[in-house]
Amino acid sequence: MSDLRDRLAVFIAGLAPRERLLLGGAGAMLALAAAWLLLVAPVLGSIQRARLRVDTAERQLEVAGRLRGELSAVQSRLAVVEKRISAGPKGNLFTTLEELARQSAVKVESMEPQSSPAQDRYRETKVQVVLKQVTLAQAVNFLHKIESAPQLLSVKSLRVRTHAEKKEKEDLLDVTFTVSSFEPT
Repeated sequence: MSDLRDRLAVFIAGLAPRERLLLGGAGAMLALAAAWLLLVAPVLGSIQRARLRVDTAERQLEVAGRLRGELSAVQSRLAVVEKRISAGPKGNLFTTLEELARQSAVKVESMEPQSSPAQDRYRETKVQVVLKQVTLAQAVNFLHKIESAPQLLSVKSLRVRTHAEKKEKEDLLDVTFTVSSFEPT
C-alpha cells in the first residue's frame, strides 16, 4: 500500500502546478459527486418517498371518511326500512295489490308469484303484475299507491308497451311489473 502511495506522490510531484491544481479540482469534484450519490441522494429519495406515502395515506383517510359518512347514511336508511318492515301491517301481497288496483280503477290482467332467493332475516314475496289496456294516468296512480302503501312494497322491474299499431287504442298501455314485499322470518 505504501508503495502505491509513494508512486502517486512521485507522479504528483512531477506534475506542473497547473496540472496539480486541475487534478485537485477533479478530485474535489469526484469527492463531491461521491458524497452526493452516497449521502445526499438517498436521503432526498427517502424524503420524497415519505412525502408520497403521506399524500397517499391522506387521500386514503379522506376516502375512508367519505365512505364512513356514506355507510352511516346507508345504515340509517336501512334502519328506517327495517323498522317499517317490522312495524308495518302484515298481509297477503295478492290481496293488497287487488285492493290497491280497485282503488286506482285498474283491472289487473294477471298476478303470478315469482321465486325469490332465501334470506336470513327476511322473507321476500314477489308477484308479477300484468295490466292490459290502461291509461298512463291509471298506471301511474296504481304504481304510486303501491310505493306509498303502509305495507313496505317495492316495484322491482317495470315494462311498458304502447298500442301504436292500433289507432283507436294508441293512448292505452300494457304494463308489466314485479312487486316485492318483505316480512321478518
